[in-house]
Amino acid sequence: MASASTIYALSSAPGRAGVAVIRVSGPNAPAALAAMVRKPPAHAQAAFRIIRHPDTAAPLDQALVLYFAKPDSETGEDVAEFQVHGGRAVVNAVLDALGSIPDCRLAEPGEFARRAFANGKLDLAEAEGLADLVNAETEAQRVQALAQSSGALSKLYDGWRACLLEGMALAEAAIDFSDETDVSDQAMAQARKSIDGLAENLARHLADGRRGEILREGFRVALLGAPNAGKSSLLNTLARRDAAIVSEEAGTTRDVIEVRLDLGGYPVIVSDTAGLREASGAVEREGIRRSLAAAESADLVLWLVEPGGQSQSPLAESPGESSKVSRETAPLVLTVLTKSDLTKPEQENASAPGLAISTKTGVGLDELIARITAVAAERLATRAGPPLTQTRHRQALETCLADVRTFMAGDPAEPELRAEDLRRAAHALGRITGRVDVEDVLGEIFGRFCIGK
Repeated sequence: MASASTIYALSSAPGRAGVAVIRVSGPNAPAALAAMVRKPPAHAQAAFRIIRHPDTAAPLDQALVLYFAKPDSETGEDVAEFQVHGGRAVVNAVLDALGSIPDCRLAEPGEFARRAFANGKLDLAEAEGLADLVNAETEAQRVQALAQSSGALSKLYDGWRACLLEGMALAEAAIDFSDETDVSDQAMAQARKSIDGLAENLARHLADGRRGEILREGFRVALLGAPNAGKSSLLNTLARRDAAIVSEEAGTTRDVIEVRLDLGGYPVIVSDTAGLREASGAVEREGIRRSLAAAESADLVLWLVEPGGQSQSPLAESPGESSKVSRETAPLVLTVLTKSDLTKPEQENASAPGLAISTKTGVGLDELIARITAVAAERLATRAGPPLTQTRHRQALETCLADVRTFMAGDPAEPELRAEDLRRAAHALGRITGRVDVEDVLGEIFGRFCIGK
């Protein structure tokens, strides 16, 4: 796909740095490079050059410059790259110089990746993996995103789609030879044989406990308990900063406060919530409602109990606002006995067995972190095959599975309908990688990229 304009952008992070990368892509990239450096490098080579303004020839910086000729570039177009010093004045001067070149303009968010998609350099699933790779904060997220951006998911889905297309071709053949019963029946039998087992593979892939999506978004841990049970103190200790207000006054936490942690390479989101009790006003009632909502959406609940406090699990019935958490979606619950530094042996709450901790002395905190990490690792552990990472993928696969099941349960004597079942299934699967018309999802996907990607 040839693009009329040439785009440029800062592709490294903004702000002062040792090196800043400015990327140019499009038909005028070679001219832009020639206008700003003498003796531009050849294709796939780098050179150290003085960067000059194309109008005045005034020197702007000394930098490493690279050039990649189409189609052997990241975007499939002619691409130039300037690796300049990372001072703000230098970056602005080079960007202003590029803007003075005819038919060169600043790139929009995700435009480099979108041009790569348009030129067949990557498909939609790979593009989403690339966006996740840029945004990865932990080792596990990096590994998952790298696998997807490298085509692991695309290879799996393309294999399933090829199976559907084979079955669809056989079903179409059954239509073409409908006046020859033996040939038509044989073609439909072969179509069913080619699809046999696909429904099971799709169902197994969908029944993954959302591990890929949770890893991408973060493993959620909710801190629940009565007021002054030590939730905010524990949050601050885990975050290693004062993220929440800690006070002896009950009810100081009215809203859900979240911090993101990296535990053992896994992204963990810990939520401090309002204390559960009989609410004294509308604001506190709303805070308790949000606390219970956080518990329902969490992957792990830490039920905090102070000495002599409420030991009842929130999965049974929460004190105060007694809305029960749905057992169908109930998270794992770990009881944590707080303020162990204030507890004497004879005062231990035998009715609430759990892990004893103290944010003041540090007792039990290492073990608590280890348990949270172990639960996250078990939930997000890599299993056979690449995991689902996007809600969009899950919806398309569910549609595909429903159509495959309709095909298998349908009457083989109606080849027109069975061919349509497979066509719909292949279309749903193709939407994940972009093998069909997907204009309606392009903006949503590439709009999540930064300007220079």
